[in-house]
Amino acid sequence: MTTTQDTGSITLEQVQDFKGKYPKQLWLLFLSEMWERFAFYGMRGMLTIFMVEQLKLTEKDANLKYGAIQAFIYAMAFVGGLFADKILGFRKSIFWGGFLMIIGSFTLAFSPQHLYYIGICFTIVGTGFFKPNISTMVGNLYKAGDHRRDAGFGVFYSGINIGALLGGWLCITVANNYSWNAAFSLAGIGMALGLGIFIFTRRTLGPIGISPLSAKFSLSKIRMYDIMVYAGSLLVIPFILMLIRNTSYTDMFMYIVGPAALLYIIFEMTKLDKAARQKMAAALIFIIFSIFFWAFFEQAGGSLSLFARYNLHHDILGITFDPNAVNNSSNSLFVIILSPVFGLLWLWLSGRKMEPNTVIKFGLGFLFVSLAFYVFFYTRFFADAAGLTSLNVFTLAYLVITFGELCLSPIGLSLMTKLAPQRLHGMMMGMWFLASAYGQYAAGIFGADMSLTNTHATLTDKLMAYTEGYKSLSLYALIAGILLIVLSPLIRKLMHEVH
Repeated sequence: MTTTQDTGSITLEQVQDFKGKYPKQLWLLFLSEMWERFAFYGMRGMLTIFMVEQLKLTEKDANLKYGAIQAFIYAMAFVGGLFADKILGFRKSIFWGGFLMIIGSFTLAFSPQHLYYIGICFTIVGTGFFKPNISTMVGNLYKAGDHRRDAGFGVFYSGINIGALLGGWLCITVANNYSWNAAFSLAGIGMALGLGIFIFTRRTLGPIGISPLSAKFSLSKIRMYDIMVYAGSLLVIPFILMLIRNTSYTDMFMYIVGPAALLYIIFEMTKLDKAARQKMAAALIFIIFSIFFWAFFEQAGGSLSLFARYNLHHDILGITFDPNAVNNSSNSLFVIILSPVFGLLWLWLSGRKMEPNTVIKFGLGFLFVSLAFYVFFYTRFFADAAGLTSLNVFTLAYLVITFGELCLSPIGLSLMTKLAPQRLHGMMMGMWFLASAYGQYAAGIFGADMSLTNTHATLTDKLMAYTEGYKSLSLYALIAGILLIVLSPLIRKLMHEVH
């Protein structure tokens, strides 16, 4: 049964019946997510470089392991969403996930060379419980059909990027100038701040995020179910450790989990009426295309991270910058600057009945990504004899890729909560992140295919190999964007009243 301790004295109606543009709870969730993203993107920006320089992996193996690590993070988000929907509720899931992420960060900080994979496994499981559920709670701050929802997700998305900007810049800077131990500790401190803010936030949320079992079972029985989930999530860590250490096992896992999740979604769809099934079908189309988007976009933590480390000059317009700090944070900086601009652009176009629909925006996202990777390819024409090329052109490519991200990602989070029925929100948000897992997995494979296995390859050889790979990704993104735009009338019909 629901207790006052769970919900405070606030009802769901009071939470959702807010005045103005944003609910007050949004800002607290914004801060909590900001610090969690600080930790996540701080870690992400260090992984591939750490594996090459400290664990002495080849660039190919580092790309594959990076793809596997990121894939399991997002695959666990599907599991975390499922357990939040069925047992824990969003609040307990977020607390448990944040706690595990803190353990993972400080395990890495204690001995990064010896405990790297163990620390990463704690982080993977923790992120899976944290990541999908806080996004779903943002959606639950709004009544169905509330036109302010997209604006709320836009603000929340800015919080994600402020955290990513700070973490992506500071963690790699600390690693370069102090130690890897200090850098991983900094990520752990960020996560602790995020979790602390969330614990403070929960009393303002009313019944949002409490366990779905609260109205069905006694407190003792609920605790038993909770403990089973907590124990199970710890027992899975050795299994994930085995999969990450051997990427051929990762391949096998990815071949199984995606089709299984899709079959489960189809089973749930059979319980829905025709209109709800069609909306879910539209959501699945967006999810499938998002796999390709993230496969391109997530080169940032893999091949582009290594490209920035070894193949770029250290100045932008004559000012000295660390190329890896630029690689880790420029996209987030551009998102923060351009999000309001894009929001005003869509409003301006809407007032003139010229705003592209959601499907067209997705297609435009791919076209911008295609152009961005062509700019990454074009850096080869600015290279000197030593194989170093322009950080200016590299940063320009990130500006273009940000245009693509702003057309797709904030809308995707909101769409999952609008197209899925209320009882499937957590699972569909998890499915969105599972699609990201496959994108990350593919990103690792693409990055590995670009990498040279010759340990004596020159920087010029590496530059030519990576940029040729970026040219191929540009073509793939172009094809995906055109296909999505062509299919837009059919997808719009499936979406019914959702825009």
